[in-house]
Parts: sequence; C-alpha cells; structure tokens
Amino acid sequence: QVRLEESGGAQVQVGGSLRLSCAATGSIFSINSMAWYRQTPGKERHLVAEIITSGLINYSDAVKGRFTISRDSAENTVYLEMNNLKPEDTGAYVCAVEFRARALGSYTTVWGQGTQVTVSP
Repeated sequence: QVRLEESGGAQVQVGGSLRLSCAATGSIFSINSMAWYRQTPGKERHLVAEIITSGLINYSDAVKGRFTISRDSAENTVYLEMNNLKPEDTGAYVCAVEFRARALGSYTTVWGQGTQVTVSP
C-alpha cells in the first residue's frame, strides 16, 4: 500500500506565497514522476507541474515563472513553491506519483486527497 500525504495548503492574499509538500510512503521501489494537479469543484483536474526522474520538468502556461516544482528523492517527497499567487490559482492541489513496487515491475499512479489553496483579493 502506498500513501500520499499532502500539506501546505492555506488561504493567502493575492501576491502571497505557499509551499506544498507531498510525501509518498509505503512499498515503493522507485518513482518515475511526481506531479501536482489543480482541481476546481465541478471541473476536471489540470496539470500544474510535473517532474520526471529523467530530469524533465513541465509547467502549465498559467504558472510558468511563478511556481517551482522540486523533488527530494531520498524522502520520496515533491514540493511545489508557489509565488505571486493569483485568485485563479485557487483550487484543491492534488499530488500524483508514478511508481513501481519492485525492480522491473510495472509503473502505476497513486493520487492524493488534495490540499486546498485559496487566494483572496
């Protein structure tokens, strides 16, 4: 069983900053990618940022230049530093981790419960 623990969400004013954390624990042999999605009630999840073990990092156009994703591989933890927050950044930020439980096994993706970010004027 693999569990994701997300934290860091809060209510902040426009222009403020937050740092989200997502720690993966359980039967993990290796991780291929870690990502953050934003979920707005009644709408589909949208990819905000992802970091691949190969070194590739992707950001949505809306957050480029403001958000930074990073990873602590030793702790199986991914972070999302969010700066200059805007009201449109509001939503539940959901962590996703693509991993395998053993060497040469297949990769699967586990999703977190989400941590709420609310940006007020």
